[in-house]
Amino acid sequence: MKDALTPELSRRSLLAASAGGAMALSASALPTRAGAQERKLPNILWLTSEDNNPYIGAYGDRLAHTPHIDALAKKGILYRNVYSNAPVCAPSRFGILTGVLPEACAPANHMRAVAKLPDFLRTYPEYLRSAGYYCTNNVKTDYNCDVDPARIWDDNGPKAHYANRPEGKPFMAVFNTLASHESRLFTVTEGRVKPEDIILPAYLPDTPAIRQDYASYYNLIEKMDGDIGQRLAELEASGLAEDTIVFYYSDNGGVLPRSKRYCHDRGLRCAMVVYVPPKWAHLSPVKAGTTVDAPVSFIDLAPTLLSLAGMVKPQTMHGAPFLGHFAAAPKDHAFGMRNRMNESVDFVRTVTDGRYRYIRNYMPHRPCGQHQAFSWLLKSYQDWDRLHREGRLTEVQARFFQPRAFEEFYDLDADPDEVDNRIADPKHKARVADMRRALDRHMIRINDNGFIPEGAAPEGYVPSRAAGAYPLKALMALGAAAARRDKRKLPLFRSRLTDADAVTRYWAAMGLLILGEDGRPALADLQAAMRVDPSPHVRVAAAEAVANLTKEDEPVLKLAELAGDGQPLSVRLLAVNALTYIGNARPALAALKAIEKGAKGDLSVGTKYLIALIEGSYDPAIPLIDMSKAPAHYG
Repeated sequence: MKDALTPELSRRSLLAASAGGAMALSASALPTRAGAQERKLPNILWLTSEDNNPYIGAYGDRLAHTPHIDALAKKGILYRNVYSNAPVCAPSRFGILTGVLPEACAPANHMRAVAKLPDFLRTYPEYLRSAGYYCTNNVKTDYNCDVDPARIWDDNGPKAHYANRPEGKPFMAVFNTLASHESRLFTVTEGRVKPEDIILPAYLPDTPAIRQDYASYYNLIEKMDGDIGQRLAELEASGLAEDTIVFYYSDNGGVLPRSKRYCHDRGLRCAMVVYVPPKWAHLSPVKAGTTVDAPVSFIDLAPTLLSLAGMVKPQTMHGAPFLGHFAAAPKDHAFGMRNRMNESVDFVRTVTDGRYRYIRNYMPHRPCGQHQAFSWLLKSYQDWDRLHREGRLTEVQARFFQPRAFEEFYDLDADPDEVDNRIADPKHKARVADMRRALDRHMIRINDNGFIPEGAAPEGYVPSRAAGAYPLKALMALGAAAARRDKRKLPLFRSRLTDADAVTRYWAAMGLLILGEDGRPALADLQAAMRVDPSPHVRVAAAEAVANLTKEDEPVLKLAELAGDGQPLSVRLLAVNALTYIGNARPALAALKAIEKGAKGDLSVGTKYLIALIEGSYDPAIPLIDMSKAPAHYG
């Protein structure tokens, strides 16, 4: 039975944070279970893997060979429906580290960004260290923000280990294995699973390269399981196993085509197994050997750690503990997001209950499958893209490269490949309405920054919460009208194009852009915005809309100017994205070549791709990234 909080601690746990809910309690002020500081704390071991769905025997996968994770699941707790909050590592890790969803602290929601972590937000190792834990991380950080790993961990690096802790200290130790990371699929991995063993999803063509990537992935998962087994054996040999709560989880969904970076189930569904030794069984609401079907999100990990240590989560954390002294009731939904993925700009939100998934595409004029230079180092992506350009895909396989619907809804039991959009099915009307409401409530509750173009005010955790700084509810309505391609809203978009709020003007321009030819009556308004709007983000959206409505060079050259040295990187990337999709970017070619010479990282690969398209030299098999100059975990 869980101990009750003292009356004083109960009152403290209900204190609202100051500054509109933004201010965290200090670690020393966090409510704790009565007597927590005087009694022994459990050790906690986190074993994390990279880029994998539950291609694991314990989850019913018959091709998988994962004996160590399977054995852990047999004696532990297997979470059947567990999800990362972003389908890629860096934003996902931001949420795990801070307990704050990345889309609530932009630009942490963008892949390869450096968000400003406000001084009052503290990370889970800081809280645990204040409770007496020795905290180590071996070795990956990649937190998508400006936090200094050396400051928050007792030890961080390839030699960080709980064995180095001071005598008598409980430990919280993280070990990351890269065995299943995306980059490992750039070469073939032979093993017990062969290409002919694979059953491909309906959205992929059947080619030898695609089959080989699947087979290699299974063989890499086996290697990853071996790494997990070594860490578990090491713990057992140390004599600490029965005093240590062990978590195994993967940091985001899988890496095979249309998984990592995408808000489908294969991009967000992860594996997680937790072993709670008998000594600490009172900290688990379920028995050993249990399978939990209720949705769990990685945003729940930080609150769960604090709960295991007898600490109530601070008001700033968005998740809820699923273990420990303050374990919450099971959740009904898990939420996910996608914004810029390296060089490609997008905006997607999604929710699932484990059986059904609802997806909302706020930029449906862009294809799901925007080119990703790092992903395209996989031969499976190269094959898929090549066959698309040759016109040799089925209708289902070609959808990846086409504009999207605003809303998608899938029955994951009947349609695990998510190719049969049931959004208009009368049978699901009530369920779709429920998920729409759940997603709306969630976005408002966390103050979702997604409508703010990257780099624009009032981006960030605190400024975007200031009264009146970010009219989120109004923007959600405007963004939905834009994404629905609702031509009846043309007068609304035109009127909002001169709004005092720059983010509102941006979404008005986006609405007219997405309308395409139906936005022609607003051409003069768009031309004015393209030329004189004080926001470069608005000028980009307006210029793209004008370029699609006219044959003139002016909007193309305006976009080339906005992609140039005089603008912040986020604006330059936005402009390159716009030029990529207007279809007549040749007048910008000379400027783009000059930009590419001095560009680095995402801007470089995005510009290279665009130049190749304009010149007609693009080949999916030609790499746009020099991996000799990029870290192995770049993607």
